[in-house]
Amino acid sequence: MIEPLPAPVRRPRSGRFLVLAVVFVCAACGLVYELELVALASYLIGDSVTQASVVLSVMVFAMGVGSLLAKRLRCRAAVGFGLIEAALALVGGCSAMVLYATFAWFGGSRYALVAFSLAIGMLIGAEIPLLMTLIQRVSRRAEGDASGTVADLFAADYVGALVGGLAFPFLLLPQLGQLTSALLTGAVNAVAGGSLVLLLFGRDLTPRARWALLGANALVLAVLALTTAMVDDFEQAARRAVYGGQVRVAVQTHVQEIVLTGRSGAPLDLFLDGRLRINGRDESRYHAALVGPALDGGPHGRVLILGGGDGLAAREVLRHPGVRSVTLVELDPGLIQLARSDRELAALNAHAYQDPRLHPVIADPFGWLRGDGRTSGTYDVVVSDLPDPGITASTKLYSQEFYGLASRVLGPGGRLVVHAGPVKGRPRTFWTVASTVRAAGLTTFAYRATGRSAGFTAGPDRALDSAKSPHDWGFVLASAHPFSARGAPSGARLPAGTEPLTPPREAAGYPPSTLVHPRYAD
Repeated sequence: MIEPLPAPVRRPRSGRFLVLAVVFVCAACGLVYELELVALASYLIGDSVTQASVVLSVMVFAMGVGSLLAKRLRCRAAVGFGLIEAALALVGGCSAMVLYATFAWFGGSRYALVAFSLAIGMLIGAEIPLLMTLIQRVSRRAEGDASGTVADLFAADYVGALVGGLAFPFLLLPQLGQLTSALLTGAVNAVAGGSLVLLLFGRDLTPRARWALLGANALVLAVLALTTAMVDDFEQAARRAVYGGQVRVAVQTHVQEIVLTGRSGAPLDLFLDGRLRINGRDESRYHAALVGPALDGGPHGRVLILGGGDGLAAREVLRHPGVRSVTLVELDPGLIQLARSDRELAALNAHAYQDPRLHPVIADPFGWLRGDGRTSGTYDVVVSDLPDPGITASTKLYSQEFYGLASRVLGPGGRLVVHAGPVKGRPRTFWTVASTVRAAGLTTFAYRATGRSAGFTAGPDRALDSAKSPHDWGFVLASAHPFSARGAPSGARLPAGTEPLTPPREAAGYPPSTLVHPRYAD
């Protein structure tokens, strides 16, 4: 066993406090790296549940490996810890930028995600064994109270993780963005680790080790500083690689990234978190198919639109004679502001937000239906213009509970229409939506529209292989009352390029999707 060295500080209590403070800072930085990997992977790859599971499981495994490997460094705990923190600062700080670069220029980032999860996990796992050795060197009390020392270390570690976990979503991400947040965290990590070793254990290091540690930290900080200075240029270059050279607007709201592409005179495309939400060449087909059959099938004086902050569904609704009032519930105020102020997008939605009949509400559609929606009266038509059900964040908006809430605001003879994703590309998902709507007590009628360009995709629509993008949109029209013998609502007219759908035999056995048991996975 390696004997602890004599206490290298004159005030062991102060040294102990400094070690625990560095444990706190390193734990906060480590959790920021972890959350940054999860957030960026969910954005770039899609399916946040899968990406979080991959990152967390790989990192926890790697932490165990790192703890075992760190045993060999206990005889050189001080310099080992300093170099490990420098490496962690460099790897963790640059991880977001490298992930984004692999996605932008190579079309995928899954392998890079696993590699960074392994590397960061191993480096984080190596911290505690070395810190345990270091705190024993600065505090005589630690030698006779190993269990108390371990408790102190883990307490500082857990509190630091709490602070890092709260700082990432509420401070770092909204204020600095993912790339700069990771780089700044790396710089803090490097300063904390290097300062601890040089201040408390500097005289125990050989001159060679001291200069190696100083050089490594100086190099890491220089790389992080230079990279931070290049973040804006990097983002623009990566955005051009992803979206092409036609990017007009790129905005990061507190909800999502909004990108508008298409120069003046060219078709406008709108991407939300990297997913194609509007294609200017085909959006009229989509919105006509979404809105027309529901409004033609009966009274439509009062209309509720869930989602649709771009204003295009509202445009189609407002074109129908007899519409007296339209309530639009959208989570992201930034999207509504862009739909009002951007000249091209406002022209595309026919300046719908200037129509006094349109009343936008900033709220989560699910929460609004549970709260204010219950006292807002009933509606003749409810239009669910929401992201694809294959996106994890949207799963609750395609649940049996959600459709049950929507059915409560339907007036006598009211209709609900749901965008249910592509039929050809994801048939099980589409027919699961239909099954879920029926489970809420509604009668359904399924139909689809075709388009020349990609529809609303389940994952990022920016991959180089566009052949995987769907070329149709599926819809489910529903009512609390039975439809005609032909299966379609009386008076509903399907637009050109739209066709009714007959459920396949196996669709009868698809169970509905619920909040506690989501089923949208092909």
